[in-house]
Amino acid sequence: MKKLLISTVLLFGLSLNVYGQKRPPAPPHPSKTQLTNSKSRELQKRYNSEKRMIMNHPVATKKMKQQQLKALNIRYQNERKLLNNTR
Repeated sequence: MKKLLISTVLLFGLSLNVYGQKRPPAPPHPSKTQLTNSKSRELQKRYNSEKRMIMNHPVATKKMKQQQLKALNIRYQNERKLLNNTR
């Protein structure tokens, strides 16, 4: 009886040890469209924040702001084209 109890406890302990070592299931990978959509959202957020910083700059003149916005628009158009070409 004592041997049965010891072997049962030992078997139970080993099974818990093996169960604890199992890895959790891997998270699902995002699809290509989900990935491009998230990248485009990040790009839009970054564009809006940079535009807001340019417009709210206390020292920059109106002409400087226009030039910076023009350069910003060109840069982000190129980045959007690259993002759309990967689709």
